[in-house]
Amino acid sequence: MGDPKILIVDDETAILDTLRILLKREGFQVDTAVGGQQGIDRMNEAKPDVVLTDVRMPGVGGLEVLLAARDVDANMPVILMTAQASLQTAIRAVNEGAYYYIQKPFANDELVAIVRRAAESRQLKRENQALRTEIRRRERGDAVRPIGRSKSFLDALKLAETVGPTDSTVLISGNSGTGKEVLAHYIHEMSNRADGPFVSINCGALPENLLESELFGHVRGSFTGAVRDKQGLFVAAKGGTFFLDEVGEMSPATQVKLLRVLQEREVIPVGATEALPVDVRIIAATNRDLDEEIRRGGFRSDLFYRLNVITLHLPPLRERPDDVPLLAELFLQRTSVARGREMRLAPETLDLMQTYDWPGNVRELENALERAAVMTADGDILPSALPARLTERTPQPLVAASLPPNPTMEIIERAYIHWVLHSEGGNKTRAAEVLGIDPSTLYRKLLRYGMEGAG
Repeated sequence: MGDPKILIVDDETAILDTLRILLKREGFQVDTAVGGQQGIDRMNEAKPDVVLTDVRMPGVGGLEVLLAARDVDANMPVILMTAQASLQTAIRAVNEGAYYYIQKPFANDELVAIVRRAAESRQLKRENQALRTEIRRRERGDAVRPIGRSKSFLDALKLAETVGPTDSTVLISGNSGTGKEVLAHYIHEMSNRADGPFVSINCGALPENLLESELFGHVRGSFTGAVRDKQGLFVAAKGGTFFLDEVGEMSPATQVKLLRVLQEREVIPVGATEALPVDVRIIAATNRDLDEEIRRGGFRSDLFYRLNVITLHLPPLRERPDDVPLLAELFLQRTSVARGREMRLAPETLDLMQTYDWPGNVRELENALERAAVMTADGDILPSALPARLTERTPQPLVAASLPPNPTMEIIERAYIHWVLHSEGGNKTRAAEVLGIDPSTLYRKLLRYGMEGAG
């Protein structure tokens, strides 16, 4: 370990000079900032091991500096100094994660000892993380393999295991709820980036302006409410994998910005002028037919070709009936451990589950079993414990008769949403669960298809 780096934040330059001389003499690399805002601005660039900040400063105070430090690195020790200690401020500082709270005036030896302990604590956490990383590296051969034995699923899994150790961009297609994020995480665990973060975002769950801020970050003052710089997920995922779920839901404007990131391997935060380097592996997923989206102008072809380096397709659960018992056993094992009692499926319950179409796929299966476990006091899980849509099935038209010849994916999706809503009695929350999408995404689809009054 080199000399620990410390960032000192105070609005009085005389105090900054005194502390800089003191701590530099004690072997620290010292950086200083005049005032809280400058301290926040310096934090990302300086990357200190410890932050030492005054509490009471004009404008941006020490508690805001503390919160900004937690955003940059949750393990960064922050020591607060104040000449006017109050119990309320001290309690808030501790609750927000301050390492220490020291009152002015203090003895130099006392301050040096506190800063040194904070630096040692920081180094200890790094060593523990390195040890955990090494353990993971040795055990990587035991990465949890997604469950399934159907040929179509195993074909997708084998291709995933082939591309996992590479850095190639992967596009996973499949209906909502088929386990695209599970497969993406498995690919990450097999890659050379497994020690880095796995960061994911659902591109269809956020409004356009908020999605751009989450993806690319923003600078202070770039829009109303941007009180400080925010690191985007592309930067936060440095050295790891970034999973873009439901990438087909992106607006055209956001698609253009994503394309630039993939081409230039750099990102420009909202409101900024300077680009930041990007070091991530991209895995994207979609439940849409992107070829059809390109034909109708809803998705950029150049972005598609950037994402579509390796394509994996996860089949819907209705095409994998042999996988239902395996998945059910896995979910019930988890439930048994959580509830402290063994849960089993009665034979007739399993038969019923294998004949169901599972429009919500694996996610719907897991939710159905969670409900069944709650409804079963003891013994085997009977069919009556399953959701009514499994046990009270009556033939429901999928409006197939009214579909035109060679319907587009948009027409089919509209008909499918209409059918699910009808099956769930118009309950949009349950329909979204069955469809495997967020209620907000369902609402946007209803508006898009002129069905906002449905149900």
